[in-house]
Amino acid sequence: MLNKNAKYGAQTRAIHAGETPDPITHASAPSIAMSTTYVVSDASAQFSANALGEEAPFVYCRWGNPTVRQLELKLADLEGAEAAVAFASGMAASTALFLHRLKAGDHLILSDVAYAGVAELARQTLPKLGIEVEPVDLTNLEALKNALRPTTKLVYAETPANPILKLTDIRAVAEVAHAAGAELAVDSTFASPIATRPIELGADVVVHSLTKYLSGHGDAVGGALVGRAEPMRLLTQDAGIHLGGILSPFNAWLTMRGMATLPIRMRTHAENALHVARFLEHHPRVTRVIYPGLESHPQHELARRQMQVFSGMLTFQVGNGRATAQRFADQLEVIHYAVSLGHHRSLVFYLPTDEMQKNSFHLDEAQMRVYREFAGDGIFRLSVGLEDAEDLCADLDRGLRDG
Repeated sequence: MLNKNAKYGAQTRAIHAGETPDPITHASAPSIAMSTTYVVSDASAQFSANALGEEAPFVYCRWGNPTVRQLELKLADLEGAEAAVAFASGMAASTALFLHRLKAGDHLILSDVAYAGVAELARQTLPKLGIEVEPVDLTNLEALKNALRPTTKLVYAETPANPILKLTDIRAVAEVAHAAGAELAVDSTFASPIATRPIELGADVVVHSLTKYLSGHGDAVGGALVGRAEPMRLLTQDAGIHLGGILSPFNAWLTMRGMATLPIRMRTHAENALHVARFLEHHPRVTRVIYPGLESHPQHELARRQMQVFSGMLTFQVGNGRATAQRFADQLEVIHYAVSLGHHRSLVFYLPTDEMQKNSFHLDEAQMRVYREFAGDGIFRLSVGLEDAEDLCADLDRGLRDG
């Protein structure tokens, strides 16, 4: 296992961090520990996870697993953080964070645009528990300052925001949140640790859907929280063990396999996305393209400061989105018309603005104006994969021109 403080590059750490040759077989690749329980040599070991210390051996799979632990060490290393906790899905990770950090009477500030599942959980479920939730446009620091209260415990940002690719200035928001005594959590799924490391910019917690870029192959579901060692330890005992949303060892192994190539993949995702974005910007049927790597993105300078690569996510608008969506579903040969993102294959899906507002976001009038500045009446969210960029452009062109 590499020393976290050693001066290795991201590619080397993505391959080696958290892993050691198997001590029994000496296998180079990490093994999968599928056991639900572990033989304990110390008969004084406690039956409750509440009694476990930091150096406790593995006892039961819900309390800890060697394969999952390797993944957590690798992810913490890539994020430049002290510790990580893995969960069964990205939603399990976000739910664990909210239920661990917040209680009745607490105030949560949520990015006005966030992943639909998180937006729906925060707006529909948390208020039933007595937690006050306030959506705020985090690109507006004055709006954030005005929204902060003595009871504000957590500010939850997402950058780039799903689905419109609006950015949050992590360093600036962290300073405002900390000055008011609140913590900052950042969902960095769209960026990955190769593009942005929020801890280095002042965030307290990083949220990931492992299902996306970190796994990278569309065959494993998972989530994670990353941060300082002691808060992550407490979160593991409270939310990880007691809520039970643990990551399976097999999915942890699949995700680690994907993470080994993450730096290489992210560079290609970004190169392909820029190529496709420039093609779409000049396409006669496309009215708007949003991609952080384009000079036309309204926050391009922030993207240049905050992102090492611009990732593989872009959105675009056309005149008749619903009709084009059906043509894409019928005619695309390389790109899959499907939800999700961050896979090696390209995926596209249409998101009508009115339906997103009705079902997920419930934005006020001012927030809706900002959303429409990025999304118009609807956007195609395109996750650009690792195929040849010219093949992707030709596939899109076919779907856009027909009809």
